[in-house]
Amino acid sequence: MKSSLTASSALILIVIAQFLGTSLWFAGNAVAPEISLLLNSPGILAAITTSVQLGFILGTLVFAFFSIPDRFSPSDVFFFSSVLAALFNLLIVILPIHLGVVLVCRFMVGFFLAGIYPVGMKIAADYFQKGLGAALGFLVGALVLGTAFPHLLKGLDLNFSWKIVLWCTSGLAILGGALVGFFVPDGPFHKINSKFDLSLLPKLSKIRALKSAASGYFGHMWELYTFWAFAPVLIVFLRGNEAMQSSDSLLSFFVIAIGGISCAIGGVFAERWGSKTVAQFALLGSGICCLMVL
Repeated sequence: MKSSLTASSALILIVIAQFLGTSLWFAGNAVAPEISLLLNSPGILAAITTSVQLGFILGTLVFAFFSIPDRFSPSDVFFFSSVLAALFNLLIVILPIHLGVVLVCRFMVGFFLAGIYPVGMKIAADYFQKGLGAALGFLVGALVLGTAFPHLLKGLDLNFSWKIVLWCTSGLAILGGALVGFFVPDGPFHKINSKFDLSLLPKLSKIRALKSAASGYFGHMWELYTFWAFAPVLIVFLRGNEAMQSSDSLLSFFVIAIGGISCAIGGVFAERWGSKTVAQFALLGSGICCLMVL
């Protein structure tokens, strides 16, 4: 049963739940080589990645348009989204293996991730009026660690089936949903908004700072999710391996997961130097790293 929490206690639970829930995000990518062999369909990594990303985009739009986290308890939205995302992740294991089934299930996982990642950030914002930058840094860091986690499962070389990766990530997502759904009440600054106000769109489009931030974020997402999706492939290529080894998966985990530390540090620095300065420095550094790989 939910009870009142301090902001710091709520943040800890949300960070843990965010990590557990977002482990679903690239679970399909981690097992893509095995699924590709089963279906005799080489090169399905791009299709799997695109499916989950399109699902997330559509889910985010639907959740925003119908004001779902504003009309209902964000904690409940997080819980039910976690359960549904975990269910669709498991259907890949339960249903007869078929490319169409895999892509539809990954699309639906992405759709309900829109009720985990953005809603988790909203719940945190409902607890903080000050210090939100640092809080969001830890939350995004949890997302990064969750993204990398399936690669760790494969990299441990425990000789288990690819299905175990999907079972584990689904179980973790349900656990994360339960942490928020049962133990994190709506924050003290939560406001109920019954509907999405379309009249705000023209007003928002005139805010220069918002447009600049959104454009920068849009470009960063193209770079980031491309990197996350193809980091294992790039590692295999650069190491000259014919197929992915457990050491490649383990290295993929560390390459992606180290970004979680950067997110936490960036959130703390943003409180001191401002979000704009930190974001400019990070984007410049990230862009230079991408060019160096070429």
